[in-house]
Amino acid sequence: MLAVGGAWLPGPTLADALDGVLEVRSAYVNIDHGVFLLHARIEYPEGVAIRNALREGITLDFDVDVRVDRERRLWFNANIVDLTLHRELSYHAVSDRYVVRDVRSGDQDTFATLDEALASLGRVDAWPILVEPQLDGGNYTISVRAGVRRGSMPASLRALMFWTNDWARQSEWYTWTLPA
Repeated sequence: MLAVGGAWLPGPTLADALDGVLEVRSAYVNIDHGVFLLHARIEYPEGVAIRNALREGITLDFDVDVRVDRERRLWFNANIVDLTLHRELSYHAVSDRYVVRDVRSGDQDTFATLDEALASLGRVDAWPILVEPQLDGGNYTISVRAGVRRGSMPASLRALMFWTNDWARQSEWYTWTLPA
């Protein structure tokens, strides 16, 4: 058991925090004025341990990785695009709301429940990943992967959890071929 902020947290709660489904359920692109826009649906793990960790001040990082590769016959595939959509989830105790923030743009949204916040994180709509001039013919594959890991935390928890890496998981790649 760990004493944090006057409360006792059981050890297994922290170690099992990311148990559950982490999967890219679906993904596709559409083209709008020469820009390829990614749409994806991701299921992230949820549970009491995540809720407790967020309420104790731990921030969780949610990443969506995208790769676009040009297929080659006699050599390794050529990587055209390698991008990451990086977002953070935290809990704001004063307002009793979960905050989702896009790290690059700084945009944020708040949610009354953890389920609503995770559902929002699991939706990627119209994210520009590629422009048509980057493609020069041939066959291309697009791969999408989701990940979640522990982000920032209060100094009192950082001292207690420096040895553990149980707060990092990635899904399998979800891959498809662009129609020629």
